[in-house]
Amino acid sequence: MVSFIRYKKVYYLISGILAVSSIISLLAFGLNFGIDFTGGSILELDFEQRPENAVIQEKLASQDLGEVIVQPTKETEVLLKLKSIDEDAHQRIISSLNEVSPLTEKRFESIGPLIGRELREKTMVIVILAVVLMLIYITFSFRRVSRPISSWKYGIISIVALSFDVLVSLGIFSYLGKTYNIQFNLPIVTAILTILGYTINDKIIVFDRIRENLLRSQEASFELVVDKSFVQVLSRSLSTGTCTLLVLFFILFLGGETLRYFALTLIAGILIGTYSSLFLAAPLLVSWLNFKRKI
Repeated sequence: MVSFIRYKKVYYLISGILAVSSIISLLAFGLNFGIDFTGGSILELDFEQRPENAVIQEKLASQDLGEVIVQPTKETEVLLKLKSIDEDAHQRIISSLNEVSPLTEKRFESIGPLIGRELREKTMVIVILAVVLMLIYITFSFRRVSRPISSWKYGIISIVALSFDVLVSLGIFSYLGKTYNIQFNLPIVTAILTILGYTINDKIIVFDRIRENLLRSQEASFELVVDKSFVQVLSRSLSTGTCTLLVLFFILFLGGETLRYFALTLIAGILIGTYSSLFLAAPLLVSWLNFKRKI
């Protein structure tokens, strides 16, 4: 049987490069927060015949509005998200788009920076709470496996791998925000929370197979058990990830502007999460045990 775990130093090197690159990108560029977090204006319009998003973008391009997010809502309605504008700019937008197709204004409001800050704080609380609950769940689920790694260590390693998934995903969007002006907004936060749920399931599948093999073969060395479990779940994890990615690529290219970056976040997260479940979480179990024995 081919040993995959023996190459764990290579996996750690790749993981380290990705993590350090993401940290550098976040420190250098930060995140390009959208108006959901920084504040701005929201304009909801109802057209007689809704124009394409590209037509709306082109019509508003000459008005110095910065990036305008065009989000179709119903069959004839559109939600525009943009930087804070005054009443004069508001009326110019209405006048310009009315030339494309007759419209009715349904809503115009501003989101203040205070609301944006509150939203950031609530997002952090949700992420931390989700991580803590995952740690408790894994520790409880693996309570029967205490040889040679305690059950809570499975939880800690899962959280480390999850943190890696989120860090690299944020690093990617930090770079994309700087180079392509992609905004970090609520749909992307939703996608990251979805990634947490998806990838923790992937990691639990890997650890659950290790648990089963440990209970079956009491005499085998821990590294051999992890290696055997790795091989058993490799094809399943890759095939599951590939099927999910196929759907997401269709959404990315055919789902329109509204779903594009949501799908892109999920694609990046699933690729990273599948990698960390197989090539980071499992080897970390072996490394932790070896470190414990050395001291």
